Amino acid sequence: MLAITVNTEAGGRHVRATEAELAGLVRRIGADDDHFLVLSRIPDLPDVFLQVWHETGGGYTLEHRDGAHDRHFQVALDGPEPVIAAMTGWARRQNGWDAGLEWTPMDFPAPAPIPPLELDEEERELLEDRLRELLVGGYTTRAELAEVAEDYLVSGDRRPVSHAQARQLADLMWQERVEEQASWEGTTDPERLSLVFAALDAAGITARENFTCCRTCGQSEIGAEAAPDARGFVYFHTQCTDSAAAGYGLTLLYGGFDGSADTTAAIGEEVASALRSAGLQVDWNGDPSRALTVTPLDWRKRLVG
Repeated sequence: MLAITVNTEAGGRHVRATEAELAGLVRRIGADDDHFLVLSRIPDLPDVFLQVWHETGGGYTLEHRDGAHDRHFQVALDGPEPVIAAMTGWARRQNGWDAGLEWTPMDFPAPAPIPPLELDEEERELLEDRLRELLVGGYTTRAELAEVAEDYLVSGDRRPVSHAQARQLADLMWQERVEEQASWEGTTDPERLSLVFAALDAAGITARENFTCCRTCGQSEIGAEAAPDARGFVYFHTQCTDSAAAGYGLTLLYGGFDGSADTTAAIGEEVASALRSAGLQVDWNGDPSRALTVTPLDWRKRLVG
């Protein structure tokens, strides 16, 4: 798998696509509402991306940006194969991935200066604490983080953080977290959890991370996520994520789609066993009316973006 996300015009998002999947997406584009792909690194970095545009019957326009308005380049290509080669090289961080292509600098003006935030100490602390909570949780994107930064302190007609200020603050805090996680070694507990959830999902238990805002919404919406042959479900919602990020362990909600206590207990046992096999500790006494808790838990969730 490649350490990239691929976003499509239609809103599709492919996280850690394989080389074959990336090649298939490049060959597919061209039809209405499916003209372009945008590649970002994992973790996402501000103003670092690669993108391609293609309309059926025409050529391909490949662009890459490397961190600043004056580091944005473009090249026209005749077919998908050189696009695939360049994109794969970029995704693999190969030296010279862009060699042999006639890149043209794009003339973007320098961005306007962004005025400093006019927040008192209390407001600034409230805002930064909320952004940091989302960053530690690990499921936010840069765009979502900036949206929260812009809206969190809104009161009536007062909007103390502009769109540009929000993006600047979010990107600064995002990059600080990326630098922090660069020192982490090995597989983290959230990554073990993700592997368990993927295996459970493949085995017929619909498993979703950071799913919906609360238990009420989760219980009402999890059924729509299930495959026709799914036996049951397990998930945790965003409030559970916040709790885990704060060091209180992770609550998992589970059940059987037939609504019976026996099925719910069996699903709970299967989930608990899978978690324990992955080296995670589970607090659960087998009671189907009681949630599972993964604790203690070292919540180091690497950002994707």
